[in-house]
Amino acid sequence: MPGIAQNKQGLKVLIAGSVLQLFLGIVYVWSVFVMPVSQFYGWDVSSVKLTTSYMLSFFVVGILIGGNLQVKIGSTRSVLLGGLLLSAGMFATAFIPQAYAWLVYVTYGIIGGFGVGVGYITVISAAQKWFPKNRGFATGISVCAFGFSTVVFAPLIETLIKQYGLQNTFLILSVGFFIVVLALFSFIKMPDESVTGNAASTALLSKRQYTVTEILKTKEFYFITLSLMLATAAFFILNPSFKTFAIERGLDPAMGTVVVMLTGVANALGRLGVPFLSDKIGREKAALSIIVATGLCALLLCFVQGFIFIATIVVIAFCYGGYSGIYPVITADYFGIKNVGSNYGAVMVGFAISALVFPMILNHVGDVTAKFIILASFAVVGAILVILLMRSNKKQ
Repeated sequence: MPGIAQNKQGLKVLIAGSVLQLFLGIVYVWSVFVMPVSQFYGWDVSSVKLTTSYMLSFFVVGILIGGNLQVKIGSTRSVLLGGLLLSAGMFATAFIPQAYAWLVYVTYGIIGGFGVGVGYITVISAAQKWFPKNRGFATGISVCAFGFSTVVFAPLIETLIKQYGLQNTFLILSVGFFIVVLALFSFIKMPDESVTGNAASTALLSKRQYTVTEILKTKEFYFITLSLMLATAAFFILNPSFKTFAIERGLDPAMGTVVVMLTGVANALGRLGVPFLSDKIGREKAALSIIVATGLCALLLCFVQGFIFIATIVVIAFCYGGYSGIYPVITADYFGIKNVGSNYGAVMVGFAISALVFPMILNHVGDVTAKFIILASFAVVGAILVILLMRSNKKQ
């Protein structure tokens, strides 16, 4: 890719940001804590799982606010704030008394989730602005690290809990995150847009840069947001039950655990591969491809068994990773990279609805086959929205 190797400062930002994203990806590792937290606090499993909903909700709030915050206080301070909030939330979680288990929602879910969102969007925004001609590559690297967190931290956390106990594990993780944030936050800087000839400066000055208020008045915003909402539904419905579904489809419990790990790897690879592919074939074509693949896999889940079931689940996880990687780039393509942080925050409202509302609604659908058919239908509508986006022809 021309220009990437020569962009030494941009590569420093990308590498430091990717390491930070690896640690910020803790948002996806809560499933490892579910049983230990339930046993330690004598809390029912469904209540413990609700922590994920709080964290995802405030993850999106953090993205919304973080997009504007990085403009006001700078990307360096913004990513420091996000990292410190995550560390503080983990640290406070380590000292929650057994009589006040619900405080986990506040410390880990709300404070930690908000911090992750602020740091996440700041790193992505910086990566895109340093590589305006290779936004798919830069975004893919950044969000791949975020998704790979599950693969790295899930086994580490299980080991820490067995050796040191639940509360000490939260304490160890918080201190580790704190050290990493202090070591790397100063590397996260935006390019100087005032420097003549700067690649990012040229890109910013040559195209219209929409604000959040302005994108809300465009039909393209709704095509993008609603297609993201519908496309990610399959993953959010299946994610809490990957292991359960695997056992129901003829796999032993040990293999069910392998399925969970494979989905983590596929998620990370999708975050890297799909944005990279989009640099070659176009964003909309790449998005349309993975939405269609999600829909087909949802239909296959109506009847597949054994190892074919594993392959189908892995593809859905790969596609989900692809959405996380490509939609920030699509947002920048249509609305400019100057305000991509706040604009993508608005798009992520669709993500939040998919993560929180659809699982609650579809939990009332008792028939599994009917549930998968509904998810396939969501994908069909999502694909239509992407086709309408392609026909709007208003890309930056």
